[in-house]
Amino acid sequence: MTSKQRSYLKGIAMTTEPILQIGKASLTPELTSAVEEALEARELIKISVLKNCLDDGSSIAEVLAERTHSEVVQVIGKKIVLYRQARDEKKRKIVLPS
Repeated sequence: MTSKQRSYLKGIAMTTEPILQIGKASLTPELTSAVEEALEARELIKISVLKNCLDDGSSIAEVLAERTHSEVVQVIGKKIVLYRQARDEKKRKIVLPS
């Protein structure tokens, strides 16, 4: 992903509300499958890491990206933004600049 594409996705993510929260249980198989489903439906998702989660936001982002075959757009404090292009061309909502 180029810096121009990452910047474009950050701009979209600024106005997006977090759709998932990571709490004390941290990364569970259920959370991973929820992230997988959300990425398939939306392509770009924002995740909030709650204060009671003991793990670091950037390490959680890296593990989630690896498990879901997505890319980390940004991690700011307790907010994670992930992107994965939809596999089906008809479902693609975001067109990245070249």
